[in-house]
Amino acid sequence: MEHLLSHRARAARSSVIRDLLKVVEQPGMLSMAGGLPAAESFPVARMREAVDRVLGASDGLASPLQYGPTEGVMPLRAWVAEQMGGDTLAEQVVITTGSQQALDLLAHALCDPGDPIVVEEPAYVGALQAFDAAAAAVVAVPADAHGLCVDLLADRLAAGLRPRACYVAPNFQNPTGATLAVERRRALAGLADRYDFVVIEDDPYRELRFRGEHLPTIGSFGTNVVTLGSTSKVLAPGLRVGWMVAPAPLVPAMVRLKQSRDLHTSSLSQWLAHDVLSDAGFLAGHRRTLAALYAEREASLAGALTAEFGDRIAFDRPDGGMFLWAQLAGVDTTALLPKAAAAGVAFVPGGAFHIDGGGTDRARLSFATLRADQVDEAVRRLSTALAAMSV
Repeated sequence: MEHLLSHRARAARSSVIRDLLKVVEQPGMLSMAGGLPAAESFPVARMREAVDRVLGASDGLASPLQYGPTEGVMPLRAWVAEQMGGDTLAEQVVITTGSQQALDLLAHALCDPGDPIVVEEPAYVGALQAFDAAAAAVVAVPADAHGLCVDLLADRLAAGLRPRACYVAPNFQNPTGATLAVERRRALAGLADRYDFVVIEDDPYRELRFRGEHLPTIGSFGTNVVTLGSTSKVLAPGLRVGWMVAPAPLVPAMVRLKQSRDLHTSSLSQWLAHDVLSDAGFLAGHRRTLAALYAEREASLAGALTAEFGDRIAFDRPDGGMFLWAQLAGVDTTALLPKAAAAGVAFVPGGAFHIDGGGTDRARLSFATLRADQVDEAVRRLSTALAAMSV
């Protein structure tokens, strides 16, 4: 029945990372591929308390088991607005089914087919999928160790580029782990105001900082910014609760588009998320636990890679998040992956995050999932696979 599929369905980009999950499921596989949070970090006991409290408090009218408003339940929207600070109103918040849905809504709300949308390169695969699905014309602007090269974007804009939006992940970017410098955040917001485009500030890793101080959001420097957040990396991805904080004029369009997709995000998940997130004492302690866990795992992976590969590998140390962006000079990491899988270790080849064929000697290595006692073995297996490349 493939002949009945639409052009968009036939042309839809497959996620290399989601496809890799089939490899990860093989017995004995040590995975540095998927950006999966550490399962042992999930606050199971606190979530169980939330279930009892939320269902026990149900009055049948604002029931967590009932249909809910498309925009999301108001207590959760108010909590998000409070976290954003400034003059942010709860009415600017739309709760989404994960921040991935927010990307889809924004792509379809802002872009007609063929409209340009700028992405930092390398870029998050899920964003590329969302923009492709909306038939936007994706324009890549290079990023470096300090995030999107805003000066290069400024040059493109001065030369006539007129994007509808610019997508960036400012904190511990996926895949590079880079953090967008403060002066670049300010400059990007200024460009958006000057050239009238929307900055999509995708910020799921903000709370996973384990070095340094939190930086101001891009939205704090301008008005044409939509900031995305999620419970997936802080609580658990199975909740599928995310949000967008948008300028008021954009909100009605987002709500109309979301109505046609899923009516609303799970009421139960929203109330559970609110119960846990609004518990300030628990949340502060949980954030400290996450930071300590990921700091330990990042140090373990960085140390093991340096000890095993020496100057054959290069990477910058991130200040948070889940990823190391490793360079293996002269190695085609796409060709390396099958040999790595045969050796019992998985990663994501760098080419998956590029639209121009770049990144061929890069690999995204996640340090979030493997325990410290598994890291040395995973790196040893990667070294075995690399040695097999020359056989």
